[in-house]
Amino acid sequence: MEADLQSVFIPSSIYLYEEKTAETLDLRKIADYLEGKIEGIKVRLRAPFLFHFLSSYPPERRDQTIDHLARRFAGARVKDPSKPDRSFRPMPVEIEYEKRRLKQPDFKAFGILYNGTEVQRILRDLIPRKESGLRHVHIVFTNQFIGTWDEGDLRYHARVALYGMPSVISTTGVVEAPAKPREYYLLRNQLRATGADEAAFLELKERFADRFIDHDDPRLTQILKGYVMQAVFFHMTGDPFCDDATCRLYNAHWQEEMIRAQLTSEREFCSRHQEILRKIRSKKGS
Repeated sequence: MEADLQSVFIPSSIYLYEEKTAETLDLRKIADYLEGKIEGIKVRLRAPFLFHFLSSYPPERRDQTIDHLARRFAGARVKDPSKPDRSFRPMPVEIEYEKRRLKQPDFKAFGILYNGTEVQRILRDLIPRKESGLRHVHIVFTNQFIGTWDEGDLRYHARVALYGMPSVISTTGVVEAPAKPREYYLLRNQLRATGADEAAFLELKERFADRFIDHDDPRLTQILKGYVMQAVFFHMTGDPFCDDATCRLYNAHWQEEMIRAQLTSEREFCSRHQEILRKIRSKKGS
């Protein structure tokens, strides 16, 4: 355990960037949670990431930056999940879509998969140097659907989060990235095959409501406390994950795994990560 603490870098400030379309996401509760777990750390709530930084730009520079960002985001789209090549020229309609999205903090960007690594790179370029050091943790909440290329099975996979500078957490990814129960997919396909009406699909969702997270789910804030802790542990130790399925740092690939780690486990953290947090509190208090 001593080695664990010696290798931990404790940041001084954490910035949480608002995601306006997630009605059930309460960043104040997440900030209070972080401050309770890591004594002495300052957690600041900010407007949506792009609006926070672009609001300080003069109008002409802001418009030019939005044009530039729109091209970059359009170029970060994943056109074919089975192909890593992204050397395509974005279409004008795609660039215009991104401009509209960038100008509206409550724009819902569902249905488009973006290369998460490129999104992270685009956002990183906007962070001023004075806030880009190791003492600062930026956690961006977005409704953009993000994924990363997997060399193992040669395709893009949707992600809930990518950790780094900044860390990016997708509220859409919470719903769409971890797989739902197999039985749900089987029954949904049967409904589609029989031409069932919308009420039948809603009833199916209700049957599985305790087994996966849906859009605007009241459990979203509690779920994302764990992903924020993963982002913080990545910053502190270089490793955001844990192999223990009952620890909040568990890298869940199924909705039921995520619900267990974040909601129904009898403990928040495994003994190893709980001990790291305890020693951080002891160090701060000494």
